[in-house]
Amino acid sequence: MNLSIETPALLFSATSLILLAYTNRFLTIAQIVRGLKKTYDEKENKSILIEIKNLNLRLTLIRYMQLFGVLSLFLSVFGMLVLFMEWKLVGIYIFGASLLSLLISLGISFWEISISVKALRVHLSDLSN
Repeated sequence: MNLSIETPALLFSATSLILLAYTNRFLTIAQIVRGLKKTYDEKENKSILIEIKNLNLRLTLIRYMQLFGVLSLFLSVFGMLVLFMEWKLVGIYIFGASLLSLLISLGISFWEISISVKALRVHLSDLSN
């Protein structure tokens, strides 16, 4: 199997955009949590506490999404270095690990999005009644 140095470079733009999207999600949720915490401190409403716990889980998932996304980018760059040094087999395995890391990141992203959709449906359920 032949792998050129350009192949791992293909992940750069995709991974960078994914990490930007993850960071935006993180910042948005963090802002919501801060607002809900302030509201909870004033009213101590149990439903707000449940929502904060849900958002905390989502923040944890986003942290892992970012971790595996950065690992994917790191392995991609490292794979390019190894391919540059003409260690083809090692470069192939490192690139494979990079793809696996990106796949894990995307899988966690899917999980986080599904939690978000469920939370929104619960939040909006009173409108359908």
